[in-house]
Amino acid sequence: MSNPGEKTPANFIETIINEDLKTGRYGNRVHTRFPPEPNGYLHIGHAKSICLNFGIAKAYNGLCNLRFDDTNPSKEDVEYVESIMEDVRWLGFDWEDRLYYASDYFEQLYQYALKLIKLGKAYVCDLSPEEIKEYRGTLTQPGKESPYRNRSIEENLDLFERMKNGEFPDGSRTLRAKIDMSSPNLNMRDPVIYRIQRAKHHRTGNTWCIYPMYDFAHPLSDAIEGITHSICTLEFEDHRPLYDWFLDTLGVECHSRQIEFARLNLSYTVMSKRKLRALVEKGYVSGWDDPRMPTISGLRRRGYTPESIRDFCERIGVAKTNSMVDIALLEHCVREDLNRRAPRVMAVLNPLKVVIDNYPDDQVEWFDAVINPEDPESGTRKIPFSKVIYIEREDFQENPPKKFYRLSPGKEIRLQHAYYIKCVDVVKDQQTGEILEIHCTYDPETRGGWSSDGRKVKGTSHWVSASHALKAEVRLYEHLFTKENPEEVEEGQDFLVNLNPNSLKVLTDCLVEPSLKDAKVGDRFQFLRQGYFCVDKDSKDGMLVFNRIVSLKDSWAKIQKNEAGKQE
Repeated sequence: MSNPGEKTPANFIETIINEDLKTGRYGNRVHTRFPPEPNGYLHIGHAKSICLNFGIAKAYNGLCNLRFDDTNPSKEDVEYVESIMEDVRWLGFDWEDRLYYASDYFEQLYQYALKLIKLGKAYVCDLSPEEIKEYRGTLTQPGKESPYRNRSIEENLDLFERMKNGEFPDGSRTLRAKIDMSSPNLNMRDPVIYRIQRAKHHRTGNTWCIYPMYDFAHPLSDAIEGITHSICTLEFEDHRPLYDWFLDTLGVECHSRQIEFARLNLSYTVMSKRKLRALVEKGYVSGWDDPRMPTISGLRRRGYTPESIRDFCERIGVAKTNSMVDIALLEHCVREDLNRRAPRVMAVLNPLKVVIDNYPDDQVEWFDAVINPEDPESGTRKIPFSKVIYIEREDFQENPPKKFYRLSPGKEIRLQHAYYIKCVDVVKDQQTGEILEIHCTYDPETRGGWSSDGRKVKGTSHWVSASHALKAEVRLYEHLFTKENPEEVEEGQDFLVNLNPNSLKVLTDCLVEPSLKDAKVGDRFQFLRQGYFCVDKDSKDGMLVFNRIVSLKDSWAKIQKNEAGKQE
C-alpha cells in the first residue's frame, strides 16, 4: 500500500522523498525551504531553485519556507531582501506566514556554539586567516593542528564570551569546530564557525560583533525550522559531511536531509553573484535590472513572463551532473508564451516616408485588425490610414536583387490590413543621394488588403499613419557575452574580455500605431515582423520606450527540428 503523500517521482529528488515517506523518516511531512543570502539580486539559476523547492512542497502537500541566510552583514542589504521577496512573489510562489531569517536564531546559534565547546568539539583559535589557510593543508597533504586546539573547555568558554562582548579586534580570533585536520575532505579540517566582525546588521543592528559562518548557521537553521529536505546545488556536496556533523554532534531533534542537484549554467551568461555585481559596479550595465542581465528583475524588466520562466525550469529538469543549457531554450519558452497572449501591433523602427499621391488629402480610414489570432476572445483594434504613411526603410530598394518581394520602383505590394500600393517615384537628397521619401499610388479596390480581381502580390509590409503614429524609443538586445561560455578565458584575462560591445542598440526615431497610447509599463506586444517587445519603466509622456524581449526567429525550434530529422 502506498503512502498517502507519495507521488510518481519526476526526478531523483522525488525518488528520495518517496523513500523517506515509505520508511517514515519524517512521518508524512515534506518541508522544504528557499534560503538565499541577501547579498545580491536573484538570477535565473535561483529561479530553478525556487521552482524546485516550492514545487516539491506543493506536489507533496507540504510546506516551503523563505529564509534569508543573513550571516554576513558586511555584504548584505535591505535592498536585496526586498528585491528577493518581490522576485519570489512575481514567479508565482507564496511562503504564506513562513518568512524567516538566520538572524532570528542568532541567540540559539550562540547557545549551540557554547554546547559544542562544552562537548570539547569547538575551540577558540588565535591564528590569523592566512595562518588558518596555511595550516589547513591541501588535497594531497593533511593539515596541521592549531597550537590553540587543546585549550581547556573553561578557557574556550571564557574567550568565546569575551569575543561576543567585543573585547578583541576584528579577525584576531575565531571559533573553530574540532573535527579532523587529516580528513580528506578539507571542509572537515576544523572549519571556522564564528568570526569577529564589527558590522551593522540590517536587522540586529550592532547587537552582535560575532557572526556565525554559513556552514554552521545553515544546517542548524534547517533543524530549527523542521526542514525535512534541504535541497541545494552540487557545490555543497562536499559540505554535506559537515552539515551532518553539526546536526549529529549537537543531537538536534530534526536532522534535515541535504540533497544536491546540478546548478543551472546558461550559455552566453554568467551566474556568479560576484561577477554580476562587478558588471553593475563597474558600469558595464545600467543596474541589477538591466534587461541584458540574467537576474530575475532584469528578465522581468525585459518582458519575460513568470509563466515562461517556470516552463523553462520544468523543461530543463533536475540532474545530478552540471551541464550547459542553451539560452535559445529560455527564449523559446518566452516566445511560446507570448505568442498565445501578446497583442499584435504595427511598429516601424527605421521609418521611410511614403506619400500616396492618389489618396484624398484629408481622408482618414479606420481598419479593423485582429488583436491576437491565437486568442479568439481578444477581439479587434482600429488602425488609422491616411495619405502619408511610414514603412520600414529596409522594405524598399531602388535597385532590388532577385527575390526581393518588398517595394521597389514600379512594383506593387500589400499594406497589412489596408491596400495594395505601387511605387511611382523616389525623392532623394541631391547632395547625399539618401532616399527621403517615396511616392506611390493605391488601388481603392483592394480595401482590407485583398484584391477584388484576384490578383496577388508576394510582398506585405507593415506601416503606420504619419499623422496618427506615436513616437517611441526601441532598445534591441543581443547576448551580453560573445562566447557561449564567457568564463573560458586565456591566462591573465577575466570574463569581461568576452563582453559583447553590441549587446544594446538604441533606436530613437521609431513610430508605433496609436492603439498603444494607453500602454503601461510592463505591457507586452508582438510588433509584426519585428519580435516581442515590452514597455520599459523609462517611458514618459510623449515617448514610449520598448525593450525587445526576443525576436520572432526561433533558433531552438529549428535546432529541435534538425535533430528530429537526423533521428528519422
